[in-house]
Amino acid sequence: MVTISTADKALKTFYLGVLADQLNVGVNPLFAKIGQTSADVWGKEVKKLAPYGINGGVGSGEENDNLPQSGGNNYAQFTLTLKNLFGKIELSDKAIRASQNNAGAFVNLLNAEMEGLLKASKFNFGRMLYGDGSGLLATTVANTTGEKNKIKVDKIKGLIEGMTIDVYNASGVKDTAVSGARIVSIDRVNKIVTISQPASTVIGAGYTVYVQGSKGNEITGLEAIFGDSEYIYGLKRSDYSFLKPYTKTIAKTVSVGAIQDAIDAVEETSGGTIDFIVASYKMRKQYVDALCNNRTNIDYLTLDGGYKALSYSGIPFVADRFVGDNDMYLLNSNDFKLHQLCDWRWLEGEGGTVLHQVAGKACYSATLVKYADLLCERPMGQAKLTFTGSDTDYYYVTFDSNGGTAVPTQMVAAGGKAVVPASPSKTGKSFDCWNLNGAEYNFSTIVNSDITLVAAWI
Repeated sequence: MVTISTADKALKTFYLGVLADQLNVGVNPLFAKIGQTSADVWGKEVKKLAPYGINGGVGSGEENDNLPQSGGNNYAQFTLTLKNLFGKIELSDKAIRASQNNAGAFVNLLNAEMEGLLKASKFNFGRMLYGDGSGLLATTVANTTGEKNKIKVDKIKGLIEGMTIDVYNASGVKDTAVSGARIVSIDRVNKIVTISQPASTVIGAGYTVYVQGSKGNEITGLEAIFGDSEYIYGLKRSDYSFLKPYTKTIAKTVSVGAIQDAIDAVEETSGGTIDFIVASYKMRKQYVDALCNNRTNIDYLTLDGGYKALSYSGIPFVADRFVGDNDMYLLNSNDFKLHQLCDWRWLEGEGGTVLHQVAGKACYSATLVKYADLLCERPMGQAKLTFTGSDTDYYYVTFDSNGGTAVPTQMVAAGGKAVVPASPSKTGKSFDCWNLNGAEYNFSTIVNSDITLVAAWI
């Protein structure tokens, strides 16, 4: 017979190891490559002495000269507070009792909960890896819907249906009316999010969205390294040159030359080796297009965890959903460690039980916990490229003669300009100009998208 005790034992004995393995390796290829350690963890903090530069005790001289003076290694102490990572499931008493005489039904019940927990955890931990630790998911923009249960945001990469969110106003005060609401649906084209409970008034621009309870409490991801905050790991960036990674914005599409320039610059400066490249899907497509245009073979690699990757000179090149659309990271994975107090564990109560009745409810909950944070001991050994060029080779300029004679469509190279065509004719009318969105079009304007120009008549 299935009982609460049976369920408790199953969670500890059969599911914990599988969950831990999936969350340590199965989140994404980069997370699988980063090592995990309990070294340098002191109480609730990570304190690590990071060496930089070289030992100063080396030199050469004449036969009778004094020996070189000693010069010890240079160290800087990194300090991080361990972040509290949680995953929670609930099992209703009714569901457990309904399956108490059917072991198969009980296993299906637990499997469904574990799969849901894994999916949510992988999404959030994968997202955190590329964040800056603030937990910011999106910022609201002007709400054109006029509905209190909808918000319009600047980006939707970190949002997903079912997520429980907190919303803060422009002053940093939590909006209690909608905080704790769940995302019901997402219009990904227009970036409009529908939530499960309405706000007291329509939410306009300037609000910020976070996962429940996560504001300022997420792991120190890649964007913390490449960001512009005054401090990182407890040190002032301006005091240490080795805290500055390589960053460059390139007003072109992805090219092999730009990638190699970044790798060469990082390896020459830091003495490290780039061994992992991760980019957005858009940037990966541009990279593949660049190889095809140069008639270069595309090679593939199989990574730990069964992940597939492109190969750039033997370096794994993968795409991730949480990387910024125009961004590419070039990393030395050996410089990263996930420092943890312990591996994933169930939060245990008295007697070592992991299932606890939820106060006032006929259900039981179990909470998976891990106390950890991500640290890069050599920020100068990493690089980030941002490519802002368009991967479109040309655009179409269509001419709507508005009842006049036809004017041929022009195909304009990206960054080029349309040519003033011969004026159309229309019975009883004189041609005035070509308009774009109701205003006269200036043919000296750079064309960066498909446009339709409409003839104006007088």
